[in-house]
Parts: sequence; C-alpha cells; structure tokens
Amino acid sequence: MIAFINGMVAETGKDYVVLEQQGIGYLVYTPANVPTIVAEGELIKLHTYLHVREDVMQLFGFLRKSDLDMFKLLITVSGIGPKGALGVLSVLDANDLKFAILSGDAKTIATAPGIGKKTAEKTVLELKDKVKLEDAFEERLEAMSEKNTDSLQQVRQDASEALVALGYSQTEALKAIRKVDGAKDMDVETLLKAALKHL
Repeated sequence: MIAFINGMVAETGKDYVVLEQQGIGYLVYTPANVPTIVAEGELIKLHTYLHVREDVMQLFGFLRKSDLDMFKLLITVSGIGPKGALGVLSVLDANDLKFAILSGDAKTIATAPGIGKKTAEKTVLELKDKVKLEDAFEERLEAMSEKNTDSLQQVRQDASEALVALGYSQTEALKAIRKVDGAKDMDVETLLKAALKHL
C-alpha cells in the first residue's frame, strides 16, 4: 500500500497529476481542484489510495488526509466506485461533505457528477453513523485557521515586496514588518504605512 508520495509535479491534467519521485512518474487521480492549485515543478505531498482490480491498478491522491479518509468511506457505499467518490470530493471537500451527511442533505451530494438522487440518499443513510459532528466542527475550525494564516502571510509578503520596490532591502522590509503591532488585523496598505514608520 502506498500511503503517500512526496514528489515534484511533472504534469497536470483535468483530474490527475503526475508526480516525479526518484526518476519515476506516478500518475495520481485527484479531485478536480488539485491540478488547478498546484504548479509544474512544485514539490507536493499527496496522501494516496491504491485501487487494485484484476485488470487495472490506479492511484488516487489528496492534499489533505481528511479528504483521503472521506474517500475511503465513500467507496464503501454500494454504487460508488473510486471515480464516483473522486467526483463527490471534486464538488465538496471532506468537511463540507461531512456536514451534508450529518444534516441529511442528499440534494447537495447529488450535485456531484455521476451521483444520482438515490445514491446520494444511500450515502447519507450508510455514512451518517460513521461521521462525527465533533470531527466536522474541529476540521472546519482548522481550515479557517489555515486560511487566516495563509492570508496573513500573503499580506506580509505583499507589504514586503512593496517596501523592496521603494528601495529598502528585503531584510530591512521584514524587520520593519515584524515590529508592527497588530499586523494580523491589517490589510496591505495599513501594514505598509505602519512598517514605514519603523524605517
């Protein structure tokens, strides 16, 4: 079983990425959003599931382990194969899917390609007891925290680039930004003005 692959993105397609690891290219099927947010040449880690049938071996991969765990649950539902599960996770991430299951929202699940109303209802019925509300809330909070961290880093990076463009060195720019109190609540312009006071 291949649990995960750390590798360089060699190629992307509509529903897959090719990860190169030690001279070997692994074709990994992913949710539709993954090829749009990774770039060729980027190093990434995909949590993987190896699907084996007598006539085919396929790797399915996810940026987050929670999506992989949800994928494994989805393929236990009769009528949903790996491609169908991937379709669901292309429309809903693991956390949104958990809330849809817990609230009995089969209509939202049925928006996934290849998932009809009956299969969506069966998904809710078969997985309701396997999904915990506490986990869903915990993951939602983690995702929000990650998003806030990412946006803060972006604001700092943009402000730093603006200071460099004004003639300051990268080191001077970063030092000035670090001296600003309350930077986490500022937009780029406010942070830039505050940082300039320290230069």
